[in-house]
Amino acid sequence: MALERSRKERGFTQEETAKLLGVSQPFLSQMENGQRPVQEAVATRAFELLGEPTLLPLDPNRRQDETSLANELGALGYPGLAPFAGQPSRNPAELLLDALDRPDLDTRVAEGLPWLALRYPDLDWDWLLSETKLRNRQNRLGFVVGLAQQIAHRSQGLNKSQSKLNVVEVELEKARLANPDTYCHDSWSQRQRDQTNKRRSDLAEHWNLTTGVKVEHLDHYSS
Repeated sequence: MALERSRKERGFTQEETAKLLGVSQPFLSQMENGQRPVQEAVATRAFELLGEPTLLPLDPNRRQDETSLANELGALGYPGLAPFAGQPSRNPAELLLDALDRPDLDTRVAEGLPWLALRYPDLDWDWLLSETKLRNRQNRLGFVVGLAQQIAHRSQGLNKSQSKLNVVEVELEKARLANPDTYCHDSWSQRQRDQTNKRRSDLAEHWNLTTGVKVEHLDHYSS
């Protein structure tokens, strides 16, 4: 999981990391193996120590205004919002849920969500899948994952991301909804929806979403 990967990438032993986190080595081992949940206080300290946003605590009910949402996406490294870059304070999985569970969303943020899935393939997908299903937002997440898959297919050096996303896509297919939805543009009129549906991508049609976002709009943000 992300905790073990981040620790090893930074050359820390379990003993060193456990001491810095204020837990025992066996306790850290159990968290890394998924035998124990990562407590919120430990997750916060782990992020401060290892700098891995996927270690930040998850809150399914935390919401931000759109400006803060854009700022957080930029802070996580999204090139399309680089002017907003700063220190991240939200888990990428939580940010994805917050963005997808909105009736309307700034296009710049909506276009950045596939990048988020590519950049952080080790985010807590089980948590995110569960929360999106509770809100009937799995088609939106399926579209995001599908776009990320398409970008990965067209890009180099994204094999790890693509492999993880393949697994997530299979799970989302099982839960795909038949009811039509938009990709966070619920305020659109029926005329706007009809016009957009005439030129939407096969991927958007597959996920029953009204949106004009296509993979060719996103290639320059795949790095």
